[in-house]
Amino acid sequence: MFRPKAIGGALTALATVAAGVFLAAAVSTTPAVAAGTGTGYLHTNGNQIVDSTGATVRLTGINWFGMETDNRTFHGLWSNNPWRGQLDTMARLGYNTLRVPYSNDALKPGATATGINDFVNPDLIGLSPLQILDKVIDYAGSKGMRIILDRHRPTSAGQSPLWYTPTVSEATWINDWKMLAQRYAGNPTVIGADLHNEPHAEGTNPAATGACWGCGDTTRDWRLAAERAGNAILGVQPNWLIFVEGVSCPSGGLSNVWDNDPSNDEDCGWWGGNLSKAGQFPVRLNVANRLVYSPHEYATSVYRQTWFDAPDYPANMPAIWDKYFGYLYKQNIAPIMMGEFGSTLADPKDKVWLERLMAYTGTGVTGMSFTYWSWNPNSGDTGGIALDDWTNVNTTKQAILQPYLIAPSGGGPTGGPTGGPTGGPTGGPTTPPPGACTATYRQVNSWQGGFQGEVTVKNTGTAAVNPWSVTWSWPSGVTLGSGWNATVTQSGTTVTAAAPSHAPSLPAGGSVTVGFTANGTASAPATVKLNGASC
Repeated sequence: MFRPKAIGGALTALATVAAGVFLAAAVSTTPAVAAGTGTGYLHTNGNQIVDSTGATVRLTGINWFGMETDNRTFHGLWSNNPWRGQLDTMARLGYNTLRVPYSNDALKPGATATGINDFVNPDLIGLSPLQILDKVIDYAGSKGMRIILDRHRPTSAGQSPLWYTPTVSEATWINDWKMLAQRYAGNPTVIGADLHNEPHAEGTNPAATGACWGCGDTTRDWRLAAERAGNAILGVQPNWLIFVEGVSCPSGGLSNVWDNDPSNDEDCGWWGGNLSKAGQFPVRLNVANRLVYSPHEYATSVYRQTWFDAPDYPANMPAIWDKYFGYLYKQNIAPIMMGEFGSTLADPKDKVWLERLMAYTGTGVTGMSFTYWSWNPNSGDTGGIALDDWTNVNTTKQAILQPYLIAPSGGGPTGGPTGGPTGGPTGGPTTPPPGACTATYRQVNSWQGGFQGEVTVKNTGTAAVNPWSVTWSWPSGVTLGSGWNATVTQSGTTVTAAAPSHAPSLPAGGSVTVGFTANGTASAPATVKLNGASC
């Protein structure tokens, strides 16, 4: 996940689970806007990401980690919310992209995935980490989402300052990337490679041993390593985007403010967050229009950087963001995709930070892309969008992000260039006229004594339904196990799925998918109704 800049010659150890200014796009004409995440493979045009038709795309995504840990697969598969249900919620909330951290351990032949609730996810039993990733990619793609693969750690033991270690060579790093590029060649759901997570400084100047930017030392210069790996990947899969993070200190060494040597006191930032030298020393790829710079940015729940206590906070923050990465966007050099940013929001300063950061990225489709850290509630320094049950949502965080989310095509009613659920009329729930909805059912899985399914209801009327509620009936003996994307309850043979508080409205033309597991003989829902009106 993340680590802070060097302070006083040492890094503070952190657990590793895991005034706002509108920044106008530096484009001279109004771009075509792609629906959701667009069509076909993506490439770049100045500071924008565009699809195969040239229409502008904004990636507004989220991280779902776990494949980089000892479990070697997504965390939360141990919960009562099936893996598809979690992806359904992400898409419905407006997250159109999933950044997937992994370690090279998960890619090894014979690697096994652990921490899976077999009862809830029977379709994952016996699958390897890569086979589970295949299923997540296929399902996310069916919802219009895109996937960014993130080499997060060389091994599941932890992060590394350089892209290689004594046990994981640069050749292994690159060969594994080429394998992944070949595995998903021809599948435009997978759009690119985040080459290595959070390169950072190590060793005190002048005896620096960490990742530098532009220093010319091929064993430490992250910019040169990114070129080698990026070009190797593009040789296999020329359609991928190459996401390149920053470093922490451009020299690759830890600054030391106590040694009376000002030359050691360089300007450092978050691990992976410092792209201040990328303008002077750009990453050079053999295929044009494939480079996206991907900084990380965090708040006080990760580390209390000096700028959080400046007298002019938060008015000082836009200039800091400009210096570390924003200038690349403002000068139309390359797109920015913030690969990680997040906070517990326990400190009031952090809420202000998140609000100002989102405003800085800009509204609408031409704003900076991002993937929030994280979906996982078990991220020790930030928490997640999901709460501890992996089903319900942290509404405080979601409310700040919502106006900037652009839902994937088919992802659900929320999101859009200016985001936000559509409000309905006041004075009580809206009742659509009979026939102003359609319902479809899909049985996802079945096993002895139970099954998993999802009901999709579309509002075909001309007005929003707010708050929405879907009901259906089951034969006697079929009982609800669990539900998601709504508050699902059962009384007798009638099941009710009530709208969650963070997405109460179902706009005209919008649809919602309610997932569930049930006990008994697999049975399709009957007499499906939207707010009492038969579909």
